[in-house]
Formats: sequence, structure tokens, C-alpha cells
Amino acid sequence: MSYSIKVFNTKWKEVEEIKLNEVIFNDENINPSLMHEFVVMQLANARTNVAQAKTRWEVKTSGRKLYRQKGTGNARVGDAGSPIRRWGWVAFGPTGEENYTKAMPKKQRRKALFSALTVRVKDGDVLVLESYDFDEIKTKNAVETVKNLNLEGIKTLVVVPEKNDIITKSFNNIPGVKTILANYVNPYDLLSYKKVVFLKDSLGKIEDTFLSK
Repeated sequence: MSYSIKVFNTKWKEVEEIKLNEVIFNDENINPSLMHEFVVMQLANARTNVAQAKTRWEVKTSGRKLYRQKGTGNARVGDAGSPIRRWGWVAFGPTGEENYTKAMPKKQRRKALFSALTVRVKDGDVLVLESYDFDEIKTKNAVETVKNLNLEGIKTLVVVPEKNDIITKSFNNIPGVKTILANYVNPYDLLSYKKVVFLKDSLGKIEDTFLSK
């Protein structure tokens, strides 16, 4: 199934209707398993490995046996550094050397991305903005645009074709709104926001980035 989408200006007036690339936006691309695998990989790769527990040799306690082995009616126990004791060493605890990184083949990563893009368009959660016509960094202009697009209070991802401080710095001051470059768009961000706004040129940038190689 091919998809078409309307293009609006910052005043929420329809400018045109464009047909989306069938290679990217296609129901055959939808694969929930691949999207899930990509999100798990992305979260794992972003994980900071800082947890570290003390091993047997790092806990400083007396090596004296706490009480005699038998005759007390209690369970047998060793010294105060035993892992079953409070303040004792940790058995099989994190060392700070664990590797949580995951990987996916390039073709599967792109398939997951195309799947996420198609799902968002199919669900009607994608808007296309013809351009952002303001020439100064001003949050007020970004807020007005968000209001005109009926996105107030809605978590929104804005996809821009290239680095643009006017857009990025204007929108990033709005709570719940994030900007991202088209060549860095990914399933995790696409699925984390309720609405996705593409600048029209971002669609071409995605095609150039993910279909040309």
C-alpha cells in the first residue's frame, strides 16, 4: 500500500499533498519484532556501566568465626564478611566490567526504521511542515508553530534535514518537544513521541541517507 500525506505551512494551511516513497513507507515493512530488537539494542548501548560490588578480598572484616560450629542451635556461619551477612562481600555481584552492548545487521536496522516510519504514518501521527520560515532564534515563534499545528502539550519529535540552530534552539525550550537530524532518526525516538513532525526536506534526506547505500 502506498501512502500520501498533506504538507502544511506554519499557519496550519495545506500547501500540497505528496506521495511518500513506497520503499520506505510500505505495509510490508512493518515488523514489530525488529522494532523491539532495535529498541532493546539502543537502550542497551546507551547503558552506563557504573555498578560495582565489593568482592571477598575488598571487604575488611575480622576473619574470626563468629561463633562455634555446633552446639548453639543456630545455623553454621563463618566470619562477618560472609556474603549472607550485612556488610559482607557480594557473591556474583557486578564488577564494572560487564559489557551490555548489542548489535544488529545493517539491513535489519534499516528494516526496523522503515517499519517504525510506516507505523507512525499509518496511525496518522505524522505531520509534514513545508518549512520553518523564521530567521531568528525565538522560542515564541516555535510555540506559535506548535499551537498552530494543534500540538500543544503533546510530546512531539521534530525531524530537521540538516543542522539548524534557529529551529533546534527555538524548539528545544518547549517541554516535551525534541528535534533530531533526519540522518539520525531511529525507531526508539519515533515510537517514544506521540506526534512526529517532518520538515518536507527531511523526507528527501532520509531517502538519501538510508536508500543510497
